[in-house]
Amino acid sequence: MSRLAKKPTATGKADVSVAGGVLTVKGAKGTLVKRVHPSVSIAVEGGSVLIAPKDRSRLAKALTGTFASHVKNMVHGVETPFQKKLILEGVGYRVEIKGKEVVLAVGFSHTVSLAIPDDITASVEKNVIKLESINKESLGQFAANIRRVKPPEPYLGKGIRYEGEIIRRKQGKKAV
Repeated sequence: MSRLAKKPTATGKADVSVAGGVLTVKGAKGTLVKRVHPSVSIAVEGGSVLIAPKDRSRLAKALTGTFASHVKNMVHGVETPFQKKLILEGVGYRVEIKGKEVVLAVGFSHTVSLAIPDDITASVEKNVIKLESINKESLGQFAANIRRVKPPEPYLGKGIRYEGEIIRRKQGKKAV
């Protein structure tokens, strides 16, 4: 069993409840809902959440750590939203938000537009995309979808990268 699941998770100011196999976390910034796997039991006692496997199967032991991490992220998200920043590098690369879409001009013959999910707020300053959400899973997936449009390449470093991501640069051709 996971070491993370052995310790109770503090709820802080969030209101955590489990009913009918559904975990609900309510906080100042919003509400998150997640279905609980049948082989994991979640109990709310006072100001903490306890996660335990229902049986001795390998799947149940593996999922206790996973759900402990989900609960921790949900409690953190409803108190202070998660943020990700993506940086566009390249001559002529632009990004703008049109309605509920992020429109990228990243060196293709056409622009690429991605629909922003409802639980994510996006803003753009110059060539920096700032994403914010209470749901860590959807935020990470949307940021990965944006990065997948034009990942950074190792020779010139052009592309879309996360803030703080280090791109290993390769040496180009040498003159003889």
